Amino acid sequence: MSTLAPGADASLAPLRATIRARAEAAAREADAEAESRARQLLDDAHGEAEAIVRRAVEAGTAAARSDAALRSARARRTAHERELRGREDLRRRLEARILERASALRADPAYPGLRDALADRARAVLGPAAVVEEAPEGGIVATAGTRMLDLRLPVLARATLDSMSDEVAALWTS
Repeated sequence: MSTLAPGADASLAPLRATIRARAEAAAREADAEAESRARQLLDDAHGEAEAIVRRAVEAGTAAARSDAALRSARARRTAHERELRGREDLRRRLEARILERASALRADPAYPGLRDALADRARAVLGPAAVVEEAPEGGIVATAGTRMLDLRLPVLARATLDSMSDEVAALWTS
């Protein structure tokens, strides 16, 4: 049902073919452009995904290193604290034994001679007028005016232990 004159269809056929060819070419071109754009979008998306993964791996690695360093520092600190507690325990036990042995000197038959030697030392330091008194824990305490010399056995034992700090430290560092 065409309103065209008879024979017009035949004369329009080449025009229709040209229009159709151009439309098909435009469609192929649009299709190719769409496909190219889709490939570009996919490539961009893959690139961004790889960058995101790379950044995530870098962040995870950095976090893991930081966590490992923190754990290592905690472990070293804990080990050091244990070592210090162990050393302090050994030192306290050594001091207790030394004080025990110093206290036992009072029962030793040589103690009166030791006490006299301590009194002589006090008089040599403070002068012959020094007042010398025997201490209940052993040893002596001497005074001369405002000066005092403490030669009690526990004080002497601790001073001896302190003076041997290098030798004592060797007990737990070797």
